[in-house]
Amino acid sequence: QVQLVESGGGLVQPGGSLRLSCAASRSIASINSMAWYRQAPGKQREMVATITSSSSTKYLDSVKGRFTISTDNAKNTVYLQMNSLRPEDTAVYYCYADFPYDAYDYWGRGTQVTVSS
Repeated sequence: QVQLVESGGGLVQPGGSLRLSCAASRSIASINSMAWYRQAPGKQREMVATITSSSSTKYLDSVKGRFTISTDNAKNTVYLQMNSLRPEDTAVYYCYADFPYDAYDYWGRGTQVTVSS
């Protein structure tokens, strides 16, 4: 079993920034992928950003140029730097991890991000 623990959410004004962190209880050096998803009230969960062990990244179109996903293998942590935040970014943000040779996908419990004036 792997635990993923998110932190860094909170209330921020439009145009502000937040950095989310997700600490894994297993080495992430050889992950298949890690990702951030989000789910707003009444909406389906959607992929925000993904990163592979080779640092290949993908982003949801609406966050391109504003959000950046990165990893720190020494800390087994994945980050999501969120800039120029908009009210429509308000959601619970979840960390996801896919490890090789592991039949399970892992999710964190989520961290709330609220963008409001």
